[in-house]
This record gives sequence, C-alpha cells and structure tokens, in this order.
Amino acid sequence: MTADARPLSAATGHRRRGKARRRWHSLHPYVFVAPSLFGVFAFLLLPVLIVFGLSLFDWELLSDPVFVGLDNYVAMAADGTVWSSLGVTVLYVLLCIPLQTVLALALAMLVNQKLRGIKFFRALFVIPWIATPMVLGLVWSWIFDPRDGAINRFLEVFGVTGPAWLSETSLALPAVALVSVWQNTGYNMLFFLAGLQGIPQELHDASSVDGATPRQRFFRVTLPLLNPTMFFVMVTNMIGAFQAFDTIYSMTAGGPSESTTVFNYKIFHTAFREFDFGYAATLSILLFLIILLVTMAQIRFFSKRTTYDLS
Repeated sequence: MTADARPLSAATGHRRRGKARRRWHSLHPYVFVAPSLFGVFAFLLLPVLIVFGLSLFDWELLSDPVFVGLDNYVAMAADGTVWSSLGVTVLYVLLCIPLQTVLALALAMLVNQKLRGIKFFRALFVIPWIATPMVLGLVWSWIFDPRDGAINRFLEVFGVTGPAWLSETSLALPAVALVSVWQNTGYNMLFFLAGLQGIPQELHDASSVDGATPRQRFFRVTLPLLNPTMFFVMVTNMIGAFQAFDTIYSMTAGGPSESTTVFNYKIFHTAFREFDFGYAATLSILLFLIILLVTMAQIRFFSKRTTYDLS
C-alpha cells in the first residue's frame, strides 16, 4: 500500500465512524422514550385495536367467535336503546361538567387566601375524591332513601315530604350527577388553585392601578390566564363524565326505566348481562370515537385562546 493510500483509508474510516456515532446519538431520544412508548402501545393503542377486531365478530364468550364483518355496526345504527343511552350520557355530562367546573373555580378562589388553617380546608374538600366511588354510591343511596334517608328526614323537620329520589325517572339522573359533582369538585379545585397561584401578582396590581374593578380583573386578567388549567380540567372531566359507571352502578344500576343508563353502563350490560361481547366492543368503539371528537373540538377551541408564557 502506498503512502498516499494509507491516509486516504484512515480518513474514510474516520468519516464512517463519525457517521455511525452521529447515527447512534440520534437514536438516544428514542431509547429514553421507548419504555413510555411501549406503555402507550401496550395499554392504549393495542387494546383499541383488539376491541375493534372483536367488534367484527359475534362472540358469546363460551362459544367460538363467528366473523360477521360490519353487521354489529349496522345493528347498532338501528338500535334505539343505544341512542337513548347516548342521550342520557349527554344529559349527564351537561349536568355535571358546568356545575362542578364553576364550583371548583369558586372554591379555588376561596381557599387561595393566606389565612390560618386554610390548608386544612383545602385537604377537606379533596377527601370525597379520594374515597372509593362504589362506597360513596352506597352511602349516598342511603342518604337519598325515601324513608330513612338523611335528606328526607331533614325535610320532615319542615313538614315537607321528600320524594323517592332514586326511584323517579325525573330525579334519579340529577341525583347521581349531584353525587359526581360533590365527589370531583374538590379535586378540580386543586388544579384551579395551582393555576391561580401561578398568575403573577404584578398583573393584578397593574390592573388595579389602571382602575379595574374586581369583576373586571377576574374576567379580563384571571380567567384568560387560567385557560391552560381550564383546558386540562375540561378535557379530563369530559372524558371522565362520558365514562361514568361506578356511582351509577352502585346507586341505580341504570334505572329506573333506564333513566340513568349511561353509555358505559349500556356497554357493561351488553357484555356481562347479555354476554354479547362483539356488540359490546362495537359500542366501545363508538364511545371511543365520540370522546375523541369531543376532545379534538376542545383542543381546537382552547388552542387559540391559551397562552403559557406569563413572563
């Protein structure tokens, strides 16, 4: 080998090693996020794919699955009980989300004070969210009991006969929604409290100097700067409300007359009462698409109204 060939070969090898090193460094981020991506795929994407595949079969668990194609989707489109349960779900969402959001924001502003013992009240409001929903449902079933319940006993003091809260079709869903609001308000309060404490005090002081009233400061300073928190609270609460099941199962079991049969309870009943797992999977796909569309609409709504830079 000539003297000129040796330096040329060394330079080529150096370039190859440099390319390999750069290629390896470019893979570093993927190595670190691989465990998280595996979790997303294994516990989120893969179950959705499995449920979609199951929706193409007629399967009663004890028998062999029979491929039916899109027959389950055709049956779902013509099933009136599906759309009535979807209507109940939408009504449940409308009863829960606005009320618990407003109450959570009001509580956050109330406890965002430098007072002695205020931390105790912050913790006190969060306790309902920590409790098990099934247990809370049983407790509230007793509270709403028409004969021995605490609410009707309280009304009797004033000579008022209380209704059968969980047995009347017009009252059962609002009663269950009220329990959900009571349980989740304190949890949402924590996020609003963190958002309030993240707003620089200088902005409030500047608006006060400019002559803004407390109402103007709230709607023109505080509320716009809480949009990131509001976005998170609304998205998570909306998803949770569409997936409501535990409290409804323990308090009303979908009754009376299916007035509290929300969509998630309909899926449960189809799968574990009627043992029609293929059709239940079809309903699950519909619920997944509805939640996805609602979430995307919220993202689009808040994307142009949210700022994360308060400097």
